[in-house]
Amino acid sequence: MVMNFRKTGAVLGAAALLASAAAPLPAAAQMPPNMPVPVSVITVAPEDVPITNELPGRIAPTRIAEVRPRVSGIVIERVFEQGSLVKQGDVLYRIDPAQFKVQVDSARATLKRAEAARLQARQQSDRQTALRERDIASAQQYETAVAALATADADVAAAQAGLAAAELNLQYTEVRAPISGRIGRALITEGALVGTGAADILATILQLDPVYADFTQSANELLHLRRALKAGELGSNKAGEAPVRLLLDDGTPYQHSGRLLFSEAAVDALTGQVTLRGEFPNPEGDLLPGMYVRVLIQQGIQRNVIVVPQQAVQRDAGGRSQVYVVKDGKTAELRVVLTGRILGNRWVIESGLQPGDQVVAEGFQKLRPGAPVAPQPWKAASNNGGSTPKK
Repeated sequence: MVMNFRKTGAVLGAAALLASAAAPLPAAAQMPPNMPVPVSVITVAPEDVPITNELPGRIAPTRIAEVRPRVSGIVIERVFEQGSLVKQGDVLYRIDPAQFKVQVDSARATLKRAEAARLQARQQSDRQTALRERDIASAQQYETAVAALATADADVAAAQAGLAAAELNLQYTEVRAPISGRIGRALITEGALVGTGAADILATILQLDPVYADFTQSANELLHLRRALKAGELGSNKAGEAPVRLLLDDGTPYQHSGRLLFSEAAVDALTGQVTLRGEFPNPEGDLLPGMYVRVLIQQGIQRNVIVVPQQAVQRDAGGRSQVYVVKDGKTAELRVVLTGRILGNRWVIESGLQPGDQVVAEGFQKLRPGAPVAPQPWKAASNNGGSTPKK
């Protein structure tokens, strides 16, 4: 019985081997070894790309005004709403005007008395002039009358100035906005005694449309860019143009572009940074003072460079950058390249490629050096974008 079982097992094993040998092979195993691999390629050509640096910055108001009283007195009313927009000339506070109205009345009475004295002095001067012409009055009497009239004129002028000052102080009892902008919280309440000292700040107004973006750049990097411009390695922007854009703290692009105002002439001795300032419109009020932003500033144009999609660049075990290039339109060649800056979703290639080379952008996962390929043009939704500093 044991022998029969062994024979039966041997027969079944042999049948299984024959069945597996007769079964069809998978499609990959049946593929001819020299069949071209379909790949998508991009033909590289030199182009001009902007030198755009991303720098850290902070938002600052274009104007800051501290609202201060110009006369001393008791605050009887706060007119504005805290955090609201105010226009230049709007009344913000009212100071008790009673004492200043009294001063105006007193100054007006002083002016009337001075005008009456002047009238009397003029009449006396005219009388002495007529007597002098008939040789009746003495020269001393005539000169005294003329001097009295001049003194009366001066008294009137002084009284007029006093009245103007009193009326001006009365106007200052209405504290008005010196600039247009957004006013902050009230620092003084009704009933407070305020004066003309430096410590009495009633509120602060910030002009937030437009706003400044103050940002810094390494002095060494700025010097390198300027040297490259002088050497002709980079092209400059048109005269008076320096495009500036913003990225908000969460990475969202700000919808309005700005302009570069100035680059500070001095380098900070502690940080080695140069301060730059851009101006941006802020009609929606999205940019607030102190907000952290990233500033994208175009500082030159790199001429005749080659760029390839980021996905086409691979790294070997040693960290070198490599791309597959279609050689003679038939086979794949693995080539080492030197990458520069990132331009959006593309790499700037500094060496290793020549104009007209066909770089494999898709399908290189199936390739090996020398493998036959069937190239077709690569299509991408967008190949452009901003750049970041060189890595």
